[in-house]
Amino acid sequence: MQQDWNIKARSEICEATGQPFTEGEIFHTALFADGQGLRRSDLCEEAWKARSLDATSEPPFSAWRSKFEPPAPPPLEPLPRDDAEGMLRRLIESNDPAHTNTRYLLAVMLERKRILKPQPSPDKATLIYERAGTGETFIIIDPNLSLSDLVAVQEEVSALLSGLSAPAVPPVQETTASDADTSSLAESA
Repeated sequence: MQQDWNIKARSEICEATGQPFTEGEIFHTALFADGQGLRRSDLCEEAWKARSLDATSEPPFSAWRSKFEPPAPPPLEPLPRDDAEGMLRRLIESNDPAHTNTRYLLAVMLERKRILKPQPSPDKATLIYERAGTGETFIIIDPNLSLSDLVAVQEEVSALLSGLSAPAVPPVQETTASDADTSSLAESA
């Protein structure tokens, strides 16, 4: 199952009842597999209990409980920053298989900073994270990196975060007419 999914952000209302969540309210998030990938559903406690009692309800791929925190207004930034989270978002959006290792390492970095919270996943090759504060879901493929792979991926991440997406190409030297004459003389000798 080598792919990344785009899943909608945490909802501010219960999908079943349409009622808005209140600050501090416990709600449940479930991910369901469908034809296009994974679909997210946020349910209040009562709707979750009712769903659990319904024997015909579809089993989720993954599910967890959270406390609802209204999203904070975004801070004003004079210039856009190119940080680990922004880079991870761009790499997930591009879905380029060449960046699977980089996406994984960025997600682990953000987990260590407690920006991303790991969530249960029945598939060991798929890591599910929830963004602290916003409740957005990030799904990352675990590439099973070895220690020997880690150095190269760390260098790639450092280069991307520094704005050096590709190694610098040395400038081409221009050849003047006198240089050409000198090289012609050297070849004929």
